[in-house]
Amino acid sequence: MYYLSTRDASLRLTAAQAIARGLSRDGGLFMTSEIPQIDIGFINDLMPLSYPERAARIMKLYLEDYSDEELRRYTRAAYGEGFDGPCAAPLKKLDADTAFLELWHGPTCAFKDMALQMLPYLLRAALSKTGEKKEVCILVATSGDTGKAALEGFKDVPGTKILVFYPSEGVSNVQKLQMSTQEGGNVGVCAVYGNFDDAQNGVKAIFSDEALRERLAENGMFFSSANSINWGRLLPQIVYYISAYCDAAAAGLIKIGDKLNYSVPTGNFGNILAGWLAKRMGLPAGRFICASNSNNVLTDFIGTGVYDRNRRFYTTMSPSMDILISSNLERLLYAMCGDDAEVREYMRSLSETGRYRVSAELTEKIRADFYGAWRSEEQTAETIASVYGRGMLIDPHTAVACGALEDYRTAEGDDTPAVIVSTASAFKFCDSVLAALGRPFEAEGAELIERLGAETGAAVPAPLAGLDRRRVRFTETVEKTEMTGAVLKMLGLS
Repeated sequence: MYYLSTRDASLRLTAAQAIARGLSRDGGLFMTSEIPQIDIGFINDLMPLSYPERAARIMKLYLEDYSDEELRRYTRAAYGEGFDGPCAAPLKKLDADTAFLELWHGPTCAFKDMALQMLPYLLRAALSKTGEKKEVCILVATSGDTGKAALEGFKDVPGTKILVFYPSEGVSNVQKLQMSTQEGGNVGVCAVYGNFDDAQNGVKAIFSDEALRERLAENGMFFSSANSINWGRLLPQIVYYISAYCDAAAAGLIKIGDKLNYSVPTGNFGNILAGWLAKRMGLPAGRFICASNSNNVLTDFIGTGVYDRNRRFYTTMSPSMDILISSNLERLLYAMCGDDAEVREYMRSLSETGRYRVSAELTEKIRADFYGAWRSEEQTAETIASVYGRGMLIDPHTAVACGALEDYRTAEGDDTPAVIVSTASAFKFCDSVLAALGRPFEAEGAELIERLGAETGAAVPAPLAGLDRRRVRFTETVEKTEMTGAVLKMLGLS
């Protein structure tokens, strides 16, 4: 199995090479030359296994240059003490045909931990396997959760430095405090004036800067990524879709072989793409409900085949979805059309005009697997209150996915059992959740964490307790045109 650039399929790398490099130098993303297949027997074999054991078995299908023993060792370490229970990704039933897949039981209380606790092990091994001696400098653009999860995952990892950029007004108070108080001698955090797309475009431009790459090489360093543009970030996410199917069968939600739908809060398209890849592998998945907030560019794309980022940008209570350029959609387009020239043209048009249109045939392929729905701020708040009335406390991103599933079932008349992918703890968005529950408050920031716990009786996650008492280390904010300078400063090259 090789890894190809979505914009130049003649470029062929091993898994270790693709993970070490992160992003192709032509701006494309790495995608497998083939998708490994699983069957019902494989799923049955996974049923009695622990989450780390399932993860090792599944990832081995894609990582031919990693040994079984290596992967078992890495998954045991990644999904062990950093999580608050024996199951890293528990399934919690809401009713007879719906369950939440809780992906926020890791050290930063967000689903990004599921991949970013694993990526440092994969990346360090990749550097060893490829004979890379230079220090790796990891650049991350975050809309909230990726930044803290990446910082925590790579904190004090030998041979690495990590710098995270986030939109100055585009993350929650808790997310900002998590990043600005990050410990570790190899970490850096910088805010960017603008939105997530500005930060993401800035990071991509840095990756494509040949002169900057040469300067780093002269100083014994090179760039890589911990965003979902890195295959090593995306691969661990495939695991929890297959694992959730096993758990849904064990809980009686379905029988092995039955279809199972998934509703996924979606911004950069990496999370939902991982689920679709699991389906392409042979998982008996049905439709994927692509749930958006008011930044509903994906809803429109799935419905019309036109991707158009030329629209108003909204800052919402679900900031990890406040995105108008969904990078991982490029991988889906390549996987479905199989033509790097076609994908290059789409991406050229997006860069130059802010929009592109795919063919009617490709639109129908996409709509066969995906359904797009979006929810307003008012609808999201109503869903938080409604689900709390049914005994479960959820965050705004999860509420968007929950509401989108309701819309899908009403519009399509599809009563297939479904899993709602729950991507963050409610305690990361205390102000929005308290407001949705009609609980007035005067405090702000991290003080609201204890308030939400007191109002709902829910236990405050250990990683968030006492967050307001931690020392703030990072306070710098730069213009998007100054991001390269911030990188050079952090690396001691300015």
